Amino acid sequence: MIPAHDALERLKEGNRRFVAGERHIDADALALRRAELTEGQQPFAVILGCSDSRVPAEIVFDQGLGDLFVIRVAGNIVAPSLVGSVEFAAAEFGTRLVVVMGHSRCGAVTATIEDILHPSDAHSKNLRAIVDRVRPSVETLMDTDLRHDREALIHAAVRANVRVSADHLRHGSVVLEELIREDRLLVVGAEYSLETGVVDFFDGVPEENR
Repeated sequence: MIPAHDALERLKEGNRRFVAGERHIDADALALRRAELTEGQQPFAVILGCSDSRVPAEIVFDQGLGDLFVIRVAGNIVAPSLVGSVEFAAAEFGTRLVVVMGHSRCGAVTATIEDILHPSDAHSKNLRAIVDRVRPSVETLMDTDLRHDREALIHAAVRANVRVSADHLRHGSVVLEELIREDRLLVVGAEYSLETGVVDFFDGVPEENR
């Protein structure tokens, strides 16, 4: 399995291709790769991202079949089953890099802001579970001057939510904590821009990857 630092550079290069419109996956390679993967998989990175249809990780990073272990949930929140999924990939496949990826104008984040500003019982208990996990990231910002600038508030809240989820993975799992301590796993946070297509890695990124 490739080192985390190399995996991160591979994602960055793939995103550069995506932004430039230079995707390199072709049909012949895809068919061959599909046949190879019947025997197993070795994804080089785990992506915990939002379910938003505009943020498909394989396309955003210009990767193919078997390259990424993708976990998608509204608001890129972290719950026990999602932690377990990350643990599985890291332990079973030896994947060294985990990326928690939020995105601009995230619906789960804006819904949480609206719920704080205008409390309502309209959400089902399942939707409430998502909002409640995003809420701590947003509430701390509501006491700052950001509350007067909605766009800035949403941007800051998206990043705060990513940081909380990344920290949860770093410190909320004995399995992942041990791998991180042994320098066998790196967890970073990123934000995808709907406007530009660029992924900005902003949290937990080692100096050599900046």
